[in-house]
Amino acid sequence: MKRKRWLTGAAAGMLLISLLSGCGGSSGGGESEGTAGSSGSQDKVNLRLYTYGTEDAYNWSKTLKAYEDANPGVTVELVQLSEKGDTQEASKKLDLEAASSAQMDILMFSDPAGYAQRVALGMAEPLDDYIAKDGYKEETDYKVDTRLNGKVYALPGKFNPWYVLLNKDHLDEAGLSVPTDWTWDQFADYAKKLTKGEGASKRYGTYFHGPQGGGWLEFLKLKMENQPENSDFLKEDGSSNLDDPNFRATLELRLKMEKEDQSSVPYTDMISQKLNYRTQFYNQSASMIVIGSWMNSELGGTDKVPLEFNVAVAPFPKNKEGDPTGITPVTTDYVAVAAKSKHKEEAYKFVRWYTTEGQTVQGKNIPAWSQVKSDQVEQIIDTILAGTKNPEKVDKKSLVDTLIASKASAIVPPASYQAEVFKAVNEEYEKLILGNQDIDATVKNSQERVNKIIESNKK
Repeated sequence: MKRKRWLTGAAAGMLLISLLSGCGGSSGGGESEGTAGSSGSQDKVNLRLYTYGTEDAYNWSKTLKAYEDANPGVTVELVQLSEKGDTQEASKKLDLEAASSAQMDILMFSDPAGYAQRVALGMAEPLDDYIAKDGYKEETDYKVDTRLNGKVYALPGKFNPWYVLLNKDHLDEAGLSVPTDWTWDQFADYAKKLTKGEGASKRYGTYFHGPQGGGWLEFLKLKMENQPENSDFLKEDGSSNLDDPNFRATLELRLKMEKEDQSSVPYTDMISQKLNYRTQFYNQSASMIVIGSWMNSELGGTDKVPLEFNVAVAPFPKNKEGDPTGITPVTTDYVAVAAKSKHKEEAYKFVRWYTTEGQTVQGKNIPAWSQVKSDQVEQIIDTILAGTKNPEKVDKKSLVDTLIASKASAIVPPASYQAEVFKAVNEEYEKLILGNQDIDATVKNSQERVNKIIESNKK
């Protein structure tokens, strides 16, 4: 099974952290960090929270104060791993801290791969016993299932489903309504009708970001990601999923829209001009973008990226009329208790609070907690939009309706060799979109290369 291979592949990393940690083992730092002494006389507990989240994006001051006010004797110390919220920078610093004697109590991971990797390295404590004691099930109490190998090592914080942002002024101009339930064929039709002009001033119907450099591979599995199961390039058992007809269908969609309809920004322009999805949309160079709802806090415009038109939101498109509406890729924060924490119970208590009530206190994101009601979602959206420059230009109803209708497809735990898979698929896609091979060769070569990667990683 893939999962066993993944954990075995992480053994070297576990050994490294063990060696670097010395005799400290899972005990973390010394007594100076607010830990209880051997006499057990100290009642105060200081928890150290390691995060990539910035103050602007996470409202930490208000959130942590609310917890400390409700839990006298507990302080939560924020360890900011990246001042600009760079998750890659934060991950590197987190790994260095884990390999030291630093006190660590609460950890935040930004993506499934980072989460699974750190679990394999022994950095996160299993939470199943705490959850059983509290009497709930993670997979039903939250909209994102975080289980790995049948165990829960983190609870999900925010719920950021992907959706489609639309320039409502362009829709009105073209006589198009805001979609509430649509297919990729309809999306392509909208893009064609929204495309206008020629040359340097041409306005495109849509812009697909990436996957230059092997990143942002979400845009090469658009028709896979809206499926309840097997929504990735690899299946749960580690075998290739590239024989799924929806992989080929995604490539056909991308090729048709760029080459035939000429309604999406050319890949060559994106590469040569280093284009960004924010500027493409807010500069009105593209009328629609498929993107994650981390954009909620920017929808009404910011000082850096002002909004000069009306914005609407539509659900992630489905493949055909009979498919369920709203299944979409979802990003979240994986909030874990550090395995080396001396205050695991207190750390878990914070994690549970933060991923439930704490999300509403924070007021920056839609919570993954399934107990949040529709009116609470609307209140959170009001709070989020109030922090933008022109909230009145956002079609709030379309945003709220889309968020409520959205639900995550089953997460496929990532393989240790996932980056190799991404690189291979990306390289074959570039050959296709740059005109160096046809779609049959692209699918065939992608399948063969991915199967070789899987075979070479078998243990």
